[in-house]
Amino acid sequence: MPNHKKIYLAPLSAYQYVSKLLPANCRYYPTCSEYAKWQFELNTPHKAFAQSGLRILRCNQLFEGGIDYPVMKYTPPKLLCLATKRPKIKYWFVPKEKSSFYVIKDYEAY
Repeated sequence: MPNHKKIYLAPLSAYQYVSKLLPANCRYYPTCSEYAKWQFELNTPHKAFAQSGLRILRCNQLFEGGIDYPVMKYTPPKLLCLATKRPKIKYWFVPKEKSSFYVIKDYEAY
């Protein structure tokens, strides 16, 4: 992971550590902090800030909440090179539209 991503992920990790001590109150799954973490891991910083900010603005009583996975543009590689050992899968990309994918975390890998 590039160093600039670690700069954005450190405050999110600290917030997630502290928020585990408090009662859960996010209206969405995945939580807003987890959503922001996924955005910063998979997108450019300016796009991640915009998407995370919009998500936090939606996390109030005026919206129902529910399941809201991040959506990102992704072009799959044309040729998949498999290593000798099975690669660890952290995220699954589930097709939404032509080049848009839902991002779903694989919890069994970690």
